[in-house]
Parts: sequence; structure tokens; C-alpha cells
Amino acid sequence: MAFPREALLVGPDLMSQLATLISEESVVGVVVGLPHALSGAETASTHNATAFFNDVCTHFPELAIIQFDERLTTKQASYQLSQAGHKIAKQRNIVDSAAAVIMLESYLEGLPRD
Repeated sequence: MAFPREALLVGPDLMSQLATLISEESVVGVVVGLPHALSGAETASTHNATAFFNDVCTHFPELAIIQFDERLTTKQASYQLSQAGHKIAKQRNIVDSAAAVIMLESYLEGLPRD
């Protein structure tokens, strides 16, 4: 089961923050969102996410690092949060965390069951 965590902020210490989280939580894999336009076309965000994915692969070669389509997760997260009574208009980090949970759960649901 996935659960929301506070979003990590992009900055010079992002990889060290991620390393701390990986160590503290005994992480064995990382799922990185891959944003596309609804049409499937690549966007500037797609290129940024791919650069981040490559950076994570370089910093953590011992982990399984996966890119996963994140289309519509932000809309779905916003809807679910508003249905739960959250006023999320100015709280992008909460929406991002909820969208990450939706993306991770979608990825995990697609894995073969043993």
C-alpha cells in the first residue's frame, strides 16, 4: 500500500534528501513519474522528468528505478482531495503527494502477482 509523504523540493540537496529517505525506509526501488500531454506528446516536463530519472539512476545504481506514466494523476488527486473536503487550490505539494500515491498504486497494481 502506498501512502503520501511530503513532496521533496527540487534543489541542490534533492539527491541527499532522497538518499536519506531511501536509507531510512529501506527502499528497494523508485518509481519516477513520466508526464506526457494527454495526446501522448512529450512536453518540457517530460524532458525534466527524464533528466531527473537519469540522475536518480546515476546516484542509486543499486536500486530498481522505473519511469511510469503519470497522466491524469494530478486531476484524480485534486478531485479526491476536494471530495474529502480539502481546500487544495493553493497547496500544490499536497496534490503532488496524493498524485504520487495514485501513480505508485497504479504501478503496483500492474505488477504480476506471485
